[in-house]
Amino acid sequence: MLDGVFDRLPPLEGRPLHIRFVPDLRAYRGRLLSGGTRGEEVHAGSHLHTRRIVLESVLIGNPAELARILLHELFHFVWVRAGNASRRSYESMVAGELGMGARGELGWSAEVRKQCLTERDRRARTRRWREYVCESFCDSAACVLGGVEEHEEFTLSRRCRRARSRWFREFLSRPAIQI
Repeated sequence: MLDGVFDRLPPLEGRPLHIRFVPDLRAYRGRLLSGGTRGEEVHAGSHLHTRRIVLESVLIGNPAELARILLHELFHFVWVRAGNASRRSYESMVAGELGMGARGELGWSAEVRKQCLTERDRRARTRRWREYVCESFCDSAACVLGGVEEHEEFTLSRRCRRARSRWFREFLSRPAIQI
């Protein structure tokens, strides 16, 4: 089902992650629910403190999308252990893109956050800005490593995509990635 997905990654180091599939996954008030009508439909969610990833079971039937979503969730764990220098380097690159008027993103989760940003958010590094940068990091990692060249959610310009790809090649050149 996930043949080759992790082959594109350097070795991962850290405590194990627990991955679970559930039907009708929804997010409601910071919680993940299975079934019902409350909340917003989502593909996945991560619990960083308990080291769990929950995936919508319908993804099992779409290996490419499953790989993209799983990589996104995995990189939430990478983000929190990447270190301040790496996080600030990525943030600086994204801020530069915005300063040049770049629109679009490499996934829905970053795109919706980007659309809500103000110049003040970027300058003051508000929570809204930091959450956008994290989602952008995770969506970009999934794009770069997912093996999918085109996707309806890839709306960022080719030039910015190439820059992000170069950044990730450098970031992933380490002997191991901490999760």
